[in-house]
Amino acid sequence: MQITFLGTSSGVPTRSRNVSSVALRLPQRAELWLFDCGEGTQHQILRSDLKISQLSRIFITHMHGDHIFGLMGLLASCGLAGNVKRVDIYGPSGLNEYLQAALRYSHTHFSYPVKVHTVHPGVIYEDDEFIVSCGLLHHRITAFGYRVAEKDRPGRFDVEKAKELQIPSGPIYGKLKRGETVTLADGRVIHGDQLCGNTEIGRKMAYCTDTIYCEGAVQLAQDADVLIHEATFAHQDADMAFQRLHSTTTMAAQTAYAAGVNRLLMTHFSPRYAPGNDIELKDLLREARAIFPKTEMAHDFMIYDVPRRREIDSKSTIHN
Repeated sequence: MQITFLGTSSGVPTRSRNVSSVALRLPQRAELWLFDCGEGTQHQILRSDLKISQLSRIFITHMHGDHIFGLMGLLASCGLAGNVKRVDIYGPSGLNEYLQAALRYSHTHFSYPVKVHTVHPGVIYEDDEFIVSCGLLHHRITAFGYRVAEKDRPGRFDVEKAKELQIPSGPIYGKLKRGETVTLADGRVIHGDQLCGNTEIGRKMAYCTDTIYCEGAVQLAQDADVLIHEATFAHQDADMAFQRLHSTTTMAAQTAYAAGVNRLLMTHFSPRYAPGNDIELKDLLREARAIFPKTEMAHDFMIYDVPRRREIDSKSTIHN
């Protein structure tokens, strides 16, 4: 699981930050999932190492323009390129109507299947490897946060030990690898966990924007390896945050602390904290780290490799 930030500004783009979009690359299955799609997202993908042909799922948090204005352009380009097989889009009520109107008035036709799923709190997608769920956040309009949980996997199968026990190879090995119990022809009962290492705990990512501090975000982020959370305002501008129902740095940090996450990656920064102003982005990072030390400030094209539990303390996972 590899995260690439494609847009980290709030409301409007700046010279160095585009509006909201985060890509989740799943190398083991050659898939790319996108979270939000602000204006210019397709340009950001072209400037990155991501392959647009691998795009398969898009998750939209809410219907504000800085989170959806790039969606139609991206989908149209995917169709013209002709190398995207199918895209499933998940988001709040109104998303399908928005896309249908854009298709109708722009006379655009997709050359590949596109299906829009209107989401409700709970599990919205599941396959053999992942479970994706969503929950309500607290914003001016209906907004959802998302949680991606990789399923636990059995530990490494000890082939040499299996040979020592004279267990015949073939389908039996597959059952034992899955942790099943097998009765051999000679009557011996072999438990899969006797031949497998420790279970590999699945990685978990939560994505919460736009929102003020709320229990919905805490629940989505519970025990996550990484929480991506908006931090539009500095703590000093908390009044403005409450008025606009956006988070301050301290709200993002409090969410991470309450949820017990391993790492907080802040994004969706107001352009008001540009270099030379009274409050700068470095001050926002300092505020968050005072509450939750394992906080990083995302920037466009930053890459974060989500580590497995055994790797968390052993390697750096952020690439600038």
